Amino acid sequence: MARVKANGIEIEYETVGNKDDPALLLVMGLGAQLTIWPDSLFNGLADRGFHVIRFDNRDTGLSTDFGSWGPPNIPAAFMKAMQGERPDAPYVLNDMAADALGLLDALGIDKAHMVGASMGGMIVQIVAAQYAERTRAMVSIYSTSGRPGLPPGKPEALAMLTAQPEGPTREQRVKYGMKLRQTIGSPAYPTPEGELRALVEKNVDRRWYPEGAARQYLSVIASGDRVEMLKTVRVPTLVMHGEEDPLLPVECGRDVAALVPGAQLQTIPGWGHDFPPQLVPTIVDRIATFCKAV
Repeated sequence: MARVKANGIEIEYETVGNKDDPALLLVMGLGAQLTIWPDSLFNGLADRGFHVIRFDNRDTGLSTDFGSWGPPNIPAAFMKAMQGERPDAPYVLNDMAADALGLLDALGIDKAHMVGASMGGMIVQIVAAQYAERTRAMVSIYSTSGRPGLPPGKPEALAMLTAQPEGPTREQRVKYGMKLRQTIGSPAYPTPEGELRALVEKNVDRRWYPEGAARQYLSVIASGDRVEMLKTVRVPTLVMHGEEDPLLPVECGRDVAALVPGAQLQTIPGWGHDFPPQLVPTIVDRIATFCKAV
């Protein structure tokens, strides 16, 4: 692990692979630390000939947090957004896109393949649209354009975004984390319970910080949709989405692919909103093959 100052904050990051290989930046989703990218995916992409970087977004993990701003009022933010007003937020997704580029600047990297999952997909969409000269290709994974009227996620999955553990103990946090991952996970590819517990424990012990995830959620609400922006993307684009995603239904991915000129779409039956170990080799192969071809 290492840390750099970039875009006015400190960013915790990790790299693997040969620095002479094309750079590939992994951008994670809401409240998710860099460790949510499976090591098998991280190392697998390096084995396919990429210099791979993963990092903690602001307000997550070991990067700078915005705790001084305080906990956000998510229901009030939704109400404002529905009235056509922009909610107050300490930052928006454009700032997080600038963080990603600031990290690349600090590492001396001019261009990278931009690979983002969920909220990370939203961030790489902004990078691809606004910083095409820095983007070799974009891979948007189980994300969305934010278009109003797209099908919502399942109520039980959406409820987990604002749910809390039953109490403050480590075990209660771990149980909550396991329930979250099981609720949004892949119906056809359940992660073995021991493996899932180990992942959740690692992340709980690294940093437990739900307040940061709530502010990131606020930033998504305050950022609006990317419908018109996506129409301007001119970099090679791959959209990947699970056909059984309970959080952002597959129609969200299809919408992104329809908006980006020339985008390729890959949907996978039985895949939810996670990286199940059974599917990682398939996902690595699809990303690597696509990025190698551009």
